[in-house]
Amino acid sequence: QVRLVESGGGKVQAGGSLRLSCVGSGSIFSTMRWHRQTPGKERELVAAITYGGKSSYAESVKDRFIISRNNTKKTAYLHMNNLKPEDTAVYYCNFDRYVGGDTYWGKGTQVTVSS
Repeated sequence: QVRLVESGGGKVQAGGSLRLSCVGSGSIFSTMRWHRQTPGKERELVAAITYGGKSSYAESVKDRFIISRNNTKKTAYLHMNNLKPEDTAVYYCNFDRYVGGDTYWGKGTQVTVSS
């Protein structure tokens, strides 16, 4: 059974930093992603990283956020720097299964940035 568990959310002042983690179990994973969602808005893809380590970012977070992964630990990280109030959202991790390509989601972790 595949399971993703996020951690690391919380409250921080603008300009601060947080690191999110998402630990997967039950499979080997190919692409790992972080998304975020605020009430009334569609879920937004924030960053993605392939098994080989190639990363991509939304324009809104480029140069502030860094996605990384540890394949042995089946864990993805999102290092968030210079946080802004508009980064406030529930952050979800999303992993693709290496064989078969099924996609799985974590339950989300709240990030709140105050001005």
